[in-house]
Amino acid sequence: MNPAIFKAYDIRGIYPDQLDEEAAWKIGHATAQFLRSMLRGYERGLANAQSICVGYDMRTHSPALAKALIEGMNAARTNVIDIGMIDTPQMYFAINHLGTCGGVQVTASHNPAKYNGFKISGQQAKPIGADTGLKDIKHIATALLHTLGRPDGSVERCDLTREYKHHVLKFLEPSRRFLRVVVDASNGMAGKMVPAIFGDVDNLELIGINLKHDGTFVHDPNPLVEANLNQLRQVVRDKQADVGVCFDGDADRLMVVDEQGRTIGCDLLTALMVPYFLAKNPGSAIVYDLRSSHVVPEEIIKHGGTPRRERVGHAFMKKTLRDSHACFGGELSGHFYYRDNFYADSGMITLVHLLNILGTSTKSMSELIAPLRRYASSGEMNFEVENKEAVMKELARKYSQGQVDDLDGITVQFKDWWFNVRPSNTEPLLRLNVEAKTPELLAEKLAELKEFLGQPVAH
Repeated sequence: MNPAIFKAYDIRGIYPDQLDEEAAWKIGHATAQFLRSMLRGYERGLANAQSICVGYDMRTHSPALAKALIEGMNAARTNVIDIGMIDTPQMYFAINHLGTCGGVQVTASHNPAKYNGFKISGQQAKPIGADTGLKDIKHIATALLHTLGRPDGSVERCDLTREYKHHVLKFLEPSRRFLRVVVDASNGMAGKMVPAIFGDVDNLELIGINLKHDGTFVHDPNPLVEANLNQLRQVVRDKQADVGVCFDGDADRLMVVDEQGRTIGCDLLTALMVPYFLAKNPGSAIVYDLRSSHVVPEEIIKHGGTPRRERVGHAFMKKTLRDSHACFGGELSGHFYYRDNFYADSGMITLVHLLNILGTSTKSMSELIAPLRRYASSGEMNFEVENKEAVMKELARKYSQGQVDDLDGITVQFKDWWFNVRPSNTEPLLRLNVEAKTPELLAEKLAELKEFLGQPVAH
């Protein structure tokens, strides 16, 4: 087994060169051992405490990997509830709905078709990452010498589509106007789930593109790449739609374009949802990642909430959301988290809240966002840097007259501009975000920073 497939937050690699059925069996066996070991003292109240949920996405190799994963779990004397081909947020729902000790989704999320992987969750759908158990699973899996063992565990197949639809739509409010929405499913799991959940919603016309989900992609299922939104933009304009939405492969993230086809940054979408959530949850905390525009904390304070700034990554966002009992959280990557969704992220529930905001307003999407476009932003840029720590230290020294913190990489804040530089977990890259009060100041400061970092690379 290639140990490099174990990442900071999940397991991912190229099939079958880096990740195959043998590796899946061993990972299943190790995950079952780990998740069951975490049950001590917590069994009471869990209807299926000795069981693990398994689901998979639409990739051509996902069913075979899921089968091997389940066989490994059964060989570890663990029962499995197979919930079939689903979007990743449905896994979070299933773990809580069925009361299992955890679950595994077979998916490579936004990666190209040749990739696959596993997202592992514990009880209550808490993420299992490198610091919360993935290193233990890696140690157990890589120590296994063979894939032999009696299948002592059982397998129960369960279709939760109806229950999941009910869970998602319980957040939907009646719309005061007819809405036309274009959905680019990116040939991923949204192609199955969006029609199933939203197909019969009143006052809503869905125009779907790239709904086919057979493991082939018209464009890579990564909505953060601007070029992947071109088809969506064109259809939105051609059909005179109110808004366009593009999901990633496993439908836990989305990007939004307005009726003119202009991309709406996910930090601005977070800021848009701030007054909506604080009206329902006065004084609540709202969590945002530190790459987000300053418009986000400004809107939270303006509407009487408590801003909680957090480092990048779903494990950190979910923990802070839970610890602060925040009603909502948003991340620049397109993940949006909800207290009433088990503190987990959901692309489908984000679409619901977007429909609620649009459906109760007389304004267009671009008009709603316009007041939030107060600053000039670079977006995230990647730079190849071998000695990442040395470069970050040098930047902190050069800009030491600003307010410097090291919550995630380094952030330096001045009165009229700020930047964050943080290292990639897996590559020799530094990721840069810059924001300024004017486009001219942004251009000036970017030029300064590039003297240290060089020219950005495509990523």
